[in-house]
Amino acid sequence: MTNGPHPPLSDALVLGGGAAGLCLAHWLTRTGTGVTLVEAPHGPLRPAERTWCYWEAGTGEFDEAVVASWERLRVRGPDGAVIESGPAPLHYRMVRSAAFERLVLSGLSASPTARVLRATAHEVRDAPYGAEVRCTTAGGRPLTLRGRHVFDSRPVRVVPPHHTLLLQHFRGWYVRTAVPRFEPGVADLMDFRVPQPRHGLAFGYVLPLAPDRALVEYTEFSRAPLTTDAYEAALRQYTEGVLRLGRFTVESAEQGVIPMTDARFARRTGRAVFRIGAAGGATRPATGYTFAAVQRQSRAIATALHRGSPGVVPPPHGRRALAMDAVLLRALDTGRVDGPRFFTDLFRRVPMERLLRFLDGGSTPWEEFGIGLRTPVGPMLRTAAELPFLPRRAGGLTEESL
Repeated sequence: MTNGPHPPLSDALVLGGGAAGLCLAHWLTRTGTGVTLVEAPHGPLRPAERTWCYWEAGTGEFDEAVVASWERLRVRGPDGAVIESGPAPLHYRMVRSAAFERLVLSGLSASPTARVLRATAHEVRDAPYGAEVRCTTAGGRPLTLRGRHVFDSRPVRVVPPHHTLLLQHFRGWYVRTAVPRFEPGVADLMDFRVPQPRHGLAFGYVLPLAPDRALVEYTEFSRAPLTTDAYEAALRQYTEGVLRLGRFTVESAEQGVIPMTDARFARRTGRAVFRIGAAGGATRPATGYTFAAVQRQSRAIATALHRGSPGVVPPPHGRRALAMDAVLLRALDTGRVDGPRFFTDLFRRVPMERLLRFLDGGSTPWEEFGIGLRTPVGPMLRTAAELPFLPRRAGGLTEESL
C-alpha cells in the first residue's frame, strides 16, 4: 500500500533527524532544492537529547543554537600539569540537540521547498527515477516516498571490517554547585587526573556554563562500555576527589558510546542512495567528533545537487587524516603508546590552534609532518609498518546497537 498510485517525487529524501539529517535538509533548502525530511515519530526510536561540540572561527550558520562558547581550552596531565591556550581565531562551541532541531525545523517550515514527515523508514531500494523508501507513519499507515536522491543518516548496526575498534564511552552530569567553582571562559578538554583503566585511557571533561554550572563528564577510550553504576562512581570520584566541587546538585545526565574505528564506511548503498553522518564515516576516528564534518559534507552535497552534478557524497575526512588516525588507534589499542602521556605531550608541543585544525582536517601536509614528529616516533612507525599486513576483522557493535 502506498500514499497513492504515484507518490510525489522529491529532489532529495533525507532519512533521520539527527545532526546529519538536519544539517543536510537545512543546506538543501538554502540552495532551493526540494527536500523531504523523514524523522522518526516520538517514541523509542527517537534518541535522547544530546550535546554536540565543535570548534569554528568567526560566526557560524547555527549560532542561534549555540548554548555556550569558550575562547580558552585546557588539558591537565596525570600529574596535574596544566596546558592552557586560546586557539584564536577558533572558538569551542556547544550545541544541544533539542535547540538545534528547533532552529532547523523552524527554517524548514518556512521554506516552500521543504517538508517534514514523522515516519519510520524500513526499506530503501533503487527505482528508475532514483529510489523509493517504504515507511510507516506515526499513525501506523504504510507510506511510500519517492526521490531522485536518498540520503540515509540512520545508524548502522554493525561496524564494517576494521583493524581497530575502540569505544569512546562516557556519562556526564549537568551540575549546579552551592558556590562558584568553575571558570566560564575555560573548557577542560582532557583532565587525566582520574584512575586509568587497565586497557585504554580515561579523562574528565568540564564545560562551564556559569560560575556555578557545568557539564562534567567521565570518558573512557576502551573496548567495552561500563555499567551506569560504574560511570556514576567515576563521576563521584572526579567531582568530589579531583574537582572538589563541594555541595552540588545533578540537574540532568547524558550517556553515550561513540565507535572509534578505522573501518571503511560505505558512502553509497544504491544507484541514488547515499549514507551520511556517522553512518557514512563522518565521525573522526581519533577523537569521536562528528558535528563539524557533518556541516562540511552537507554544504558540499547541497552545492553539488544545486549544480546538477550530485556524483558521489564527498568523503567527510581526507585519506591522510584517516591513515594517521588508524595508526594512532592501533598504537593505543596495543598499548604501544601511553594514552594520557601521548595526548598531554601533543597539546604541550603543538600550538593549540594548529592541533585543532589538524583534528578537523584543515592542516597542511607540512604541518601534519611536524605534528607526527612530536609523537612517539618509534612506536608509531612500527604500527604504521604493520597495519597494511593485518587482516580486517568483521563485526563490532555501533552506538545504535550498544
